[in-house]
Amino acid sequence: MVTLSKDTPQAFSEAGDSPFLEGFALRDFTTATGVRIRFAMAGSGPALLLIHGHPQTHVTWRKIAPALARRYTVVAPDLRGYGDSDKPEGGPDHVNYAKRAMAADLAELMAALGQPRYAVVGHDRGARVAHRLALDHPQAVSRVALFDIAPTATMYARTDKEFATRYFWWFFLIQPYPLPERLIEADPEFFLRKHIDGQNKIAGATEPAAFAEYLRCYLDPRTRHAICEDYRAAAGIDLQHDEADRDQRISAPVLALWGGRGTVGALYDVLQTWREKALDVRGRALDCGHTLQEELPEDVLAELDQFLAD
Repeated sequence: MVTLSKDTPQAFSEAGDSPFLEGFALRDFTTATGVRIRFAMAGSGPALLLIHGHPQTHVTWRKIAPALARRYTVVAPDLRGYGDSDKPEGGPDHVNYAKRAMAADLAELMAALGQPRYAVVGHDRGARVAHRLALDHPQAVSRVALFDIAPTATMYARTDKEFATRYFWWFFLIQPYPLPERLIEADPEFFLRKHIDGQNKIAGATEPAAFAEYLRCYLDPRTRHAICEDYRAAAGIDLQHDEADRDQRISAPVLALWGGRGTVGALYDVLQTWREKALDVRGRALDCGHTLQEELPEDVLAELDQFLAD
């Protein structure tokens, strides 16, 4: 049963059982700034926060969350702008989609759940939120696992033709409103399918039901606009925050995992990039593409079991 901590008055509401994460209940939490966050929760034991990336939702954890819930209190939210969470306007400099704002949502959620300290697992955009969460709320984050990313500032600073070709959406989605929104509107399903199929290297990893759920969310023009705002923030205000914190390091232990058949491992020494940002880094490549938790869930569980138990 979810209850509020005595110091946090924001209300929770029930949203039924999760159709994708077995044994999980869906709930909504409204932050102090009025942003409603949908999340799935189950289990008992130490708290574990799972943060999805683009173009997924919390449903991306469906293959590993039930197993983790046997040992942990697992919380899997939809980031603001994604899934069934609220989609606020971007604001000046896209500040409402800064990773700092997205991380603050989740820090407030976990505090309201009575979880002052927790481990974090993030994939893709969610790993970038996890990076900021670990910097802004170091007292709350005990461990952090980052899936298939190098630091945002590092990737932009080292941009070359190969990266711009492989990750073209980093440069397409940041174009001023409404250019990318209008172009994707012409055929959202085609764009989403090309994105997911291009990044996954194990066929069938995103099964039809999961793809249909991602598409349900992607068909909402508010979601597509929020996603563009997320990327616009990453190319602007997030870089400003990163520059201001360039001498700060993640103090929690870091596990970096990446797809050995994907872009990040091909273009970067992933462990070295994170050793420039954190004090304690370990990790390795897995034999898959970008979406590790969907492509090789058993391997991911084995890595997390060891890392979280250390």
